[in-house]
Amino acid sequence: MKESIHNKLLELTEEESILLYNSEEINKELYTDNSQFIVDSNKLLNTGELIHIRKHTRFVKFPEHKHNFIEFNYVYQGELKQKIAGKEIHLKEGELLFLNQYITHELEASKEEHIIINFIIKPEFFDYIISLLENDNPVINFLMSTLYTNCSDGEYIHFKVSKNKEIQDIVESIIVELYEGGIVSKAKTKLLVGLLLVELVKCSDDIDVFSGDNYEKKMIIEILKYIDDNYRDGSLIQISYILKQSDYKISKLIKKHLNCTFKELLQEKKLAKSSELLIYTNMPITQIIEEVGYENLTYFYKIFKAKYNMTPKDYRKVNKKIV
Repeated sequence: MKESIHNKLLELTEEESILLYNSEEINKELYTDNSQFIVDSNKLLNTGELIHIRKHTRFVKFPEHKHNFIEFNYVYQGELKQKIAGKEIHLKEGELLFLNQYITHELEASKEEHIIINFIIKPEFFDYIISLLENDNPVINFLMSTLYTNCSDGEYIHFKVSKNKEIQDIVESIIVELYEGGIVSKAKTKLLVGLLLVELVKCSDDIDVFSGDNYEKKMIIEILKYIDDNYRDGSLIQISYILKQSDYKISKLIKKHLNCTFKELLQEKKLAKSSELLIYTNMPITQIIEEVGYENLTYFYKIFKAKYNMTPKDYRKVNKKIV
């Protein structure tokens, strides 16, 4: 990180100066007009904004509260200790925590040397991000639905990614935009946050998910990761063996959380991969069909046209990127 930005992160904000010298409690009026402590996005975001990034206020304990937005905490330096739904969470340097709008949490006072970056995000932002992806990623869709669907369960996702250089570089770029951004800074920040999400879902081994269906949702992430890695010849029997669960239970979990079958998940991934190969490579269509795991050309053409409303040849013609 640039020394100039690092120094800005260490500087006292106006709120921190007041807390440090004149007050020992958070001024709730800065965060909500509600008698309950529900932090209001309208207090933090300008009209029309979907995302706002700010430094977390140090020196004061944030009492138990909820918020009407989705929050990410990123530890730039030091640590962050908080209690979420009664569970103590210790966020270390370089780690991220996503909290949905139904979770209750309280945060211990951060010391001067502890720098936390908070992402204040309206749920609609994720619709925007997913719309930018050329191929739906089932892991992204699942994790995001965990955070912003209409269920009323408090949920969080803890990403233990302090050693992941790609993710750390992206967050650093976001912080740079926060302090040095120009006229297109807001648009660039949105794209960087989208890129951050794409990179985070590659780290399923470093994810800790909490929800009412905690165990089941961890299983779903493992199933989706398996399909992502084994779409060509993956099978329900194999994933059942890997997870040490019956194929009936796996099928039931997929139906409950994703409203589809294992076969349909596998087919969606194969079609997404085939569309990617059509767009970004010059590989012959017959070779692409074989590459994604189909032997019956007639069947592939049928399901491809059903999904994309055109043949693979026409799809490539319309969407082809220069390679």
